[in-house]
Amino acid sequence: MRPGHDESPLNPIPPVIWLLLLPVVAMELVLSAGGTGYVGGPEAAGWRLEALQKFSFAPGIFKVLLENRIFPPEQMMRFVTYPFVHGDITHALFVSVFLLALGKMVGEVFRAWAVLVVFFAAAIAGALAYSLVPYDVQPLFGGYPAVYGLIGAFSYILWARLGAVNANRYRAFTLIGFLLAFQLVFGLLFGAGGWSWVAEIVGFVAGFLLSFIVSPGGWQRMVRRLRQR
Repeated sequence: MRPGHDESPLNPIPPVIWLLLLPVVAMELVLSAGGTGYVGGPEAAGWRLEALQKFSFAPGIFKVLLENRIFPPEQMMRFVTYPFVHGDITHALFVSVFLLALGKMVGEVFRAWAVLVVFFAAAIAGALAYSLVPYDVQPLFGGYPAVYGLIGAFSYILWARLGAVNANRYRAFTLIGFLLAFQLVFGLLFGAGGWSWVAEIVGFVAGFLLSFIVSPGGWQRMVRRLRQR
């Protein structure tokens, strides 16, 4: 028998990605089942709205809390719960696909704790930036800002590898450029507007910049550079 004959031809998804995906899938299964009447009876049709009211990030509420300097846990938790509730099954499906694809590539390089830091820091940074939009915006929900943080981490990985071979590092930003262009075209064609793109771009920037620290050996490199200055 050849060595590795019984190995799977596909690399496994890192466990930390399954840990992040599970609440997304579980939440959507429950809400979709309730919305179609399979479980919960007639009142289950309102489960999604209740979940959005409870777990989404509401910029208006946050601004009031900030002005009054009160930060109740049930409101602060929205910074990390909004990525797990979505507007419909299609929304959740696209986020899940991106999470699996980008999470696998990042999780194969970064340690599990670093993936979690990037994911949740991007979500928090995106929500904070979204709260600064000077207009009356809708509540923020869905995993795109957090997933864009993983895109930022993946772009960092490409950026570092391209630099190691003296290649053009700007190629590392091809994916984010394509996604932003796609969003623009999609918005123009189907009228899908809104300001959630602010949270997504900031999530990407947060993920990219954090990778300089949380990537393997990143903190040590940062310390060495600071000492050299």
